[in-house]
Amino acid sequence: MKIKFLLNGETVELADVSPTETLLDWLREDRGLTGTKEGCNEGDCGACTVMVTDEGGAKALNACILFMPQLHGKAVRTVEGASGPDGQMHPAQQAVVEHHGSQCGFCTPGFVMSMVASHANGATDHDTQLAGNLCRCTGYAPIVRAAQAVESQPVPVWVRDKPVAVEPASPMMPRSSDELAEVYAAHPEATLVAGATDVGLWVTKQLRDLDPVIFLGGCDDLKEISITEDEVRIGAMVDMNRMGAAMADLHPSYAEMIRRYASVQVRHAATVGGNVANGSPIGDNPPALIALGARLHLRKGDARRSMPLEAFFVDYGKQDRAPGEFVEAVSFPRQADRLKCYKLSKRFDQDISAVCGCFNITVADGVVAQARIAFGGMAGIPKRAAAVEAALVGKAWTHETVQAALPAFDRDFTPLTDMRASAEYRLETARAMLERYFAEDQGEVANVLEVSA
Repeated sequence: MKIKFLLNGETVELADVSPTETLLDWLREDRGLTGTKEGCNEGDCGACTVMVTDEGGAKALNACILFMPQLHGKAVRTVEGASGPDGQMHPAQQAVVEHHGSQCGFCTPGFVMSMVASHANGATDHDTQLAGNLCRCTGYAPIVRAAQAVESQPVPVWVRDKPVAVEPASPMMPRSSDELAEVYAAHPEATLVAGATDVGLWVTKQLRDLDPVIFLGGCDDLKEISITEDEVRIGAMVDMNRMGAAMADLHPSYAEMIRRYASVQVRHAATVGGNVANGSPIGDNPPALIALGARLHLRKGDARRSMPLEAFFVDYGKQDRAPGEFVEAVSFPRQADRLKCYKLSKRFDQDISAVCGCFNITVADGVVAQARIAFGGMAGIPKRAAAVEAALVGKAWTHETVQAALPAFDRDFTPLTDMRASAEYRLETARAMLERYFAEDQGEVANVLEVSA
């Protein structure tokens, strides 16, 4: 596979690239650019952060789970390229020095590159922008002060990269959903790679040999978001940062959950379609989308079909998707916002859910007219709470009705006990989430971020 991209301002052309060689390994082993560090090797610590620029602008990404073919036509900046051609430091580098933002220094290149990318985008929500970078010794206060000091500084000319014009590198890198349908029909055994935030770990942690591989990053028509008066349609290749931005006005509770479940780096790569198609019982998108009444749109060759999203998940590790069939989009009705998403995890930010509950309850004249409630982490698949819904619909929207519906959770779910939570804890917190939904709907403050002593 041949690829072409910019590295720190210089054109790189490579032939016979392994489809699963990571940018981190290539930088360190082939180019001797060792400023980019390997920490967790799974996209959690941010030590390997680089800046990648494409048609959508500059993005901080984790090099450890970024496969080389994903760089075709893009521009990459490592910490070595953050400095100017004459050795002048980027304002972020200078600020880290002046504000004592480094001790052991291992994490520092990743922090700097996150700052370089956020500075290029004018982002000033530093706690969020730096949440994907782990520091064990310096402490975040001086690092955040350094990021704040950079806000007013101009973006250096040398980091204002543009993507490079390229020709299609391989049939395994389709440029549209039509091309994808054709190549996937010919190679139904292939592994589809969207953002590689999940598949990347198959390589770095499980050491799996993925062959053949089809890369979806060039399918621009799968990156479209359409919001009309009646419907919201999200293409399968929409990344989670764009999804969060789209949900901010429509369903802000959903958007806040998206902010929590991954770092900026991961959200730049992770896709809506990937989070659904992998069938994980603890994926955080499906419960929210199911609660919104979403339908999943699939394609195989020229044939298309759609289904309620909850019907896609058949059993643990099994989805209703045929060989050669892929997710094109997910859609749901445009509706008044009644959605609340509650994510329970050991860490508040960037952790796998023990329980994720999403509630969308419509009340008319004091009576529950409709209820859609879905959970992750409570079964082998993302699942609706059908018995709980039935216990609510048609009843007065009162605390007594909510209390009477709580035993129905035992009919809907038989959760497992694992390292994240016990079965009893999961059931108890699921019940508490319904009570919280009612309390918030009555105007009570129930958000831990808003409660004060």
